[in-house]
Amino acid sequence: MDAKVIQENAAVQKRRIQISSKRQITIPAAYYEALGLSGEVDCVCANGMLILIPVKREDPAFAEEILADLIRQGYSGERLLAEFTRINRRVRPAVEKLIEEADALAKAAASNYVDSTDDVFGTYDQTEA
Repeated sequence: MDAKVIQENAAVQKRRIQISSKRQITIPAAYYEALGLSGEVDCVCANGMLILIPVKREDPAFAEEILADLIRQGYSGERLLAEFTRINRRVRPAVEKLIEEADALAKAAASNYVDSTDDVFGTYDQTEA
């Protein structure tokens, strides 16, 4: 099974794999390539399942903004590296929280949505057209 087949086939793919004595698994090459995996995955345990999610690399432009701001604040050398690492680790959780909040707002807005088009334009009868 190649990567293209996995991507084109939206159905769930299943394959039994062994767990080593060190609790390690080997991801089949076709899955690895199809998902664009690299050095890390996020591992989620939910509803009796173990889910591996590809880690997308952060936009380096954002890292550059953090570094530029820290340099403007006077950080350099080891202090710069330490502060950058500390701040950079907080970015992803903060962005994920913003996304969750936006999703909740969108869900609430969608459930309370009232289409007022008819109030503005009146009803449209296609037989009149």
